[in-house]
Amino acid sequence: MTQGSATYRGGRIFDGTRLIDGHAISFEDGQRVAFGLDADVPDLGAVIDLGGDILSPGYVDLQVNGGDGIMLGDDPSVDTLARIARAHRALGVTQLLPTLITDTPEITRATIAATIDAIREGVPGIAGLHLEGPHLSVARKGAHDAALIRPMQDDDLDELLAAAAALPCLKVTIAPENVTEAQVTAMAQAGILVSLGHTDADYDTCRRYMSAGARCVTHLFNAMSQLGNREPGLVGAALGCGEVSTGLIADAVHVHPEAIRTAWAAKAEPGRVFLVSDAMAVAGSDKTEFTLKDRTIHRRNGRLTLVDGTLAGADLDLTTAIRVMVERAGLPLEAVLGAATTVPSQLLNAGLVTPTDPNCRASDLIRIARDLRGVSILR
Repeated sequence: MTQGSATYRGGRIFDGTRLIDGHAISFEDGQRVAFGLDADVPDLGAVIDLGGDILSPGYVDLQVNGGDGIMLGDDPSVDTLARIARAHRALGVTQLLPTLITDTPEITRATIAATIDAIREGVPGIAGLHLEGPHLSVARKGAHDAALIRPMQDDDLDELLAAAAALPCLKVTIAPENVTEAQVTAMAQAGILVSLGHTDADYDTCRRYMSAGARCVTHLFNAMSQLGNREPGLVGAALGCGEVSTGLIADAVHVHPEAIRTAWAAKAEPGRVFLVSDAMAVAGSDKTEFTLKDRTIHRRNGRLTLVDGTLAGADLDLTTAIRVMVERAGLPLEAVLGAATTVPSQLLNAGLVTPTDPNCRASDLIRIARDLRGVSILR
């Protein structure tokens, strides 16, 4: 849609909680001017028949490692952040946390500085920063470089606290093996969204770290201690603790659809499951491989892997994740849409602009195909 006047009818409108039928919405110069029952909204400008498609708030993705052929750590700059955000905007994401995988202190500092600059310059889509490492467990490193994993020192903590003061949201994934409970509490008190992940810690340890201030879990089931009959691990702690929410890579590669369905049913509230893409450099591109710290990552059949077969991020967009959740895990569409929009937005404390908001602009919304096999953006 170009800037001008348009009225959308004949589809379903997601308000962040419910799918609403029999309603229409009109925009003038990109600004919402009418929303209500079909009969109450007169035609304004071009009348667009949605044909059963869904108008929804844009997706909110809290784990985006790259896109448009580049990784965030390749060149941490405002330009890189803008390129990654544009690539994901085309995939329906209106707010994202660019994510730095375990790297050197120098690259980490440069990434923090670039993100602060991007926020200051108003780069669309950048809602903060996610640092996934380097304070993880080597035993559960996944594709992270073991040589760069290390304990959190006082200087590291000081840099994170300073970054939190300058960013709208800072999310940090840590493992109890390399971070103390006191450090978690200090981060949480500074407003950092502390997430447990890449850890082999037992259930009791994970629950202690949640009590210390961790409010999230990074990509449930992957790179963590598993749910066992005598030792529930981080998976059990994530599902049983209502104070935490957990990200999920719903590509049916990282997690089996039946495990998705079971976890969804088991999750204690008010914490919720939310969707992440864990997208890498290939997102929004036709690349079949890329490098991660001099290691080649191959893209084949919906998988990204190192040469030894280790999964290295995901070849996933959130529309596909929604389709997997609905069609293969059998979960309700309304709730799943919330897992890609409302739930992660609440963790950002940024607010979600929905069609029912008088200040809604067309650019805040996306159009999702009714068969969940594509998305287009409104402008």
